[in-house]
Amino acid sequence: MESLPDIAATEGILHTELQGLVLVLEWLAALIALLAIAVMLIGTVRFLVGFIRAETLKTEANRARIINRERVELGRYILSGLELFIVSDIIHTALSLALGDLLFLGLLVAIRSAISYFLDMEISEIKEDPER
Repeated sequence: MESLPDIAATEGILHTELQGLVLVLEWLAALIALLAIAVMLIGTVRFLVGFIRAETLKTEANRARIINRERVELGRYILSGLELFIVSDIIHTALSLALGDLLFLGLLVAIRSAISYFLDMEISEIKEDPER
């Protein structure tokens, strides 16, 4: 039975000589990911409060306008959270030095960038068309 390769030999100088720095950066990346989640949760709560407030209004025009404004704000929170997730992923990938992780990062960034692009387009459309 073949033994597993020595982790220090496969991870490079960062993991062998600068273990403390790697640990700090991993914790920072995790903290950034948690902040991204917090940003999105704050945006969700704010959206729900605004949505409930809009639904209690009597006039349809005010309701639609308020809901659209809240959708724009939620979109901004989602975009901010996605950007923080990308920062966290870049830190993780820089520390791993594995080709598979680099390819995975590229896929994640492409997906998140596409989501951000289309979400930004939708936000712009909502801003431009007050009747929507």
